[in-house]
Amino acid sequence: MSTPNIVIIGTGMAGLGAAHHFHGAGLATRTFDKNPFAGGHTYSHVHEDTGFIFDEGPHVSFSKDPRIQDLLADNVDGAFERMKVSVDNYYHGAWVKHPAQVNLHNLDPELKTRCILDFIEASKAEVVEKPANYLEWLISAFGETFATHFPAVYGKKYHTCPAELMSTVWMGPRLYRPTMEEVIRGAIFAETPDVHYIPNFRYPTEGGFVSYLKPFMEKTEIRLDHEVTAIDPVAKTVTFANGAVESYDHIVSSIPLPDLVPMVAGAPDAVRRAAGKLACTQCVTVNIGLARNEFTPAAWTYIYDEDIVFTRLSFPHNMSPRTCPPGAGAIQAECYYSEKYRPLDVAPDDLIEPVMRDLRRIGLLREDDEILHADARFIPHANIIFDLDREEALPVVHGWLDEVGITYAGRYGEWGYQWTDEAFKSGERAARDVLEKCARETV
Repeated sequence: MSTPNIVIIGTGMAGLGAAHHFHGAGLATRTFDKNPFAGGHTYSHVHEDTGFIFDEGPHVSFSKDPRIQDLLADNVDGAFERMKVSVDNYYHGAWVKHPAQVNLHNLDPELKTRCILDFIEASKAEVVEKPANYLEWLISAFGETFATHFPAVYGKKYHTCPAELMSTVWMGPRLYRPTMEEVIRGAIFAETPDVHYIPNFRYPTEGGFVSYLKPFMEKTEIRLDHEVTAIDPVAKTVTFANGAVESYDHIVSSIPLPDLVPMVAGAPDAVRRAAGKLACTQCVTVNIGLARNEFTPAAWTYIYDEDIVFTRLSFPHNMSPRTCPPGAGAIQAECYYSEKYRPLDVAPDDLIEPVMRDLRRIGLLREDDEILHADARFIPHANIIFDLDREEALPVVHGWLDEVGITYAGRYGEWGYQWTDEAFKSGERAARDVLEKCARETV
C-alpha cells in the first residue's frame, strides 16, 4: 500500500490530535498554520520584557479521561499544578459563590425572595423537554426571576446573542439544576457544598498551557505563516497566501467553517449561504500584570453587570505562579463581540482603560496599584454561537464537506462547544476517519 499524502490545517488541539493519531499509525503528516507560532487557541504568549505569560484566553485541563490526563502529564514530565477549582460571580456589587443558583446568600433580600418563590413554582412542573429556545428552558428550570437576572443576562454577554434566539444543544453539564433544599440552604447560609461541574484542574507549572502541546508538535512537520486561500477538492490541492501550493490525498481542516467554505472550489450557493449563517463570537483579551497577587483566590470570575465591559475574568497566577514574576499577579479580562449580534467598534487597545476602570469599580484593582504589564489581544474566532440558525445550517455545510472529501475537526470544524480535551479527541476521530478511507481505497 502506498503511503497517503496527508495534510492537516491548524496546529491547535484538533490539528495536533490528528497528527498524534497519524503518528501512532506510522504515517507522516504535514501541518500548516497561518500564524507565526504553533498552538492555535492554546498558544501561550510569553512577554519576555515583563515576565508575564498570558494564554490566548483561559485554558485549564480538567479532563476526566485517564488517557488524556496521562498524555498531557507525560508531555510536561509530570510538572503541573493540581488545583481545586475556585469560581465566583460578581452581581451588582455582590460577590456570589458559583454556581449562583445555590448561593443566593449575598443577594438583596427582595431579589433573593423572588428567586426562591419562582424556584418553588418551577419545581412543581417538569422542565420543558423540547424548548423552543434557551430562554424557555431557563425559565422552566429555574423560574423567571433567576433565569432573567442571571444565566440569560450572562449568556447574552458571553454569546452576544439573546437567550430567546439560542438553542439548548450546547449546555451539557454547564448549568446545574439544584434541589429546592440546595436553593434554600444557599440563600440562608454563606457556606455551601461545592457543586461546580469542574471540581479540580491541572495546569503546566512552566511555560503556560501550550507546554502541554509541545511534544505533539514534534510528531508532524509544521509549516508556519501558511494561510490557506483556496482548496480544490477535485485537483486535491491547497493554495496559500504566500504562493505555495500543496497537493494532498487526504486533508483534515480545523479552519472555521464560515471561512473554509468560500475557499473551496465549487462550493454551491446553498452551502455558502448556510456557512454564512454560522456565527461565533470575537474576543478581546485585556491582560493586566500587577505588583501584588493577593487580590482573589479565584481561578476565574463571571461578571453579570451589563454595563461592565468584560464578561469573564481569569487569574493566571492562581493557575501557576510561574506565569508571573515573583510576588506579582495577573488578570485576563474577556470582552465579547460578534459580527452578527454585537460588532466591535473600537480598537482592541482602546479597551485597556475601560477594563482597568471596571476592575477598580469591582474592587480588584486599587488606585495605587503598580501596573507592570498591560496589553490587549484580538481573537477573531472565540466561541461558537448556538443560535437557532446553527441547527438548520450546520448539517448542510457538513454534508457537502463530506461529499467533497474534506475532513473537519475541532471547535471550528465541528462547530461545537468543545473543551481542549474534546478538541484533541475530535482531531483523533478525524484521523481515524481518514485511515478508514485509506483502508477502503486499497480494497
